[in-house]
Amino acid sequence: MDLGLKGKKAIVCASSRGLGRGCAMALADAGCDLVLNGRDPEALARTATEIRALFGVDVIEILADVSTPEGQKKLLAACPQPDILVNNNGGPPPRDFRKLDRQAMLEGVTQNMITPIELIQAVIDGMAERGFGRIVNITSLSVYMSIPGLDLSSGARAGLTSFLAGVARTVVNRNVTINNMLPGKLDTDRIRNTTRFAAEKAGISEAEYAKRQATEIPAGRLGTAEEFGKACAFLCSAHSGYITGQNLRIDGGLYSSAF
Repeated sequence: MDLGLKGKKAIVCASSRGLGRGCAMALADAGCDLVLNGRDPEALARTATEIRALFGVDVIEILADVSTPEGQKKLLAACPQPDILVNNNGGPPPRDFRKLDRQAMLEGVTQNMITPIELIQAVIDGMAERGFGRIVNITSLSVYMSIPGLDLSSGARAGLTSFLAGVARTVVNRNVTINNMLPGKLDTDRIRNTTRFAAEKAGISEAEYAKRQATEIPAGRLGTAEEFGKACAFLCSAHSGYITGQNLRIDGGLYSSAF
């Protein structure tokens, strides 16, 4: 399917590896020019080089922490008028909520709620004026179902979801959509960190815990960044203009609900 994205400009935050990289790859495959972002210069350069070689699109690399005002300025200077914004950012590391002090909580909320809102504030009016915009926020399945140790991340992402639910309805008539993608257990560095944390709590090996995880998922396996990225590209496509304010779970059926 032609997604109608050839020549569109996309900012993909935290896209040097993991789910952000999967989204960047899928958008490049659809013909988008990209602004990639990461904090590891080697990983960022490696991803940018691979995308250029595979898809022949323009790629700008921005080495920065997207949670900082300076990092956001660099992204927006590289692409002042994006057609697509994919908000993604690392979350707070797993820890017992009793060990969270005020500063840690403020940093977590900044990472996973305030940062995406600030970037949306910067680009949404321009998208509306041009009559096309796609904003996708990578949140987490933990917005729907609790994951011990990720309480701060879950709370911040749930706050983002509620904050944007009303905003999404104010711009869809200008062909600007805002949707959220909720990854479940996907094969990324993040899931490996949470697996390590949970295995220690359970007193078993990481391998044993990972095996148990797979059996809990109806699909019988972890998801991949590639298939996650393809779903993101569809939400960013010309065909998704009637989809907004939605939470798309990418979880292999892990969240058990009819609605």
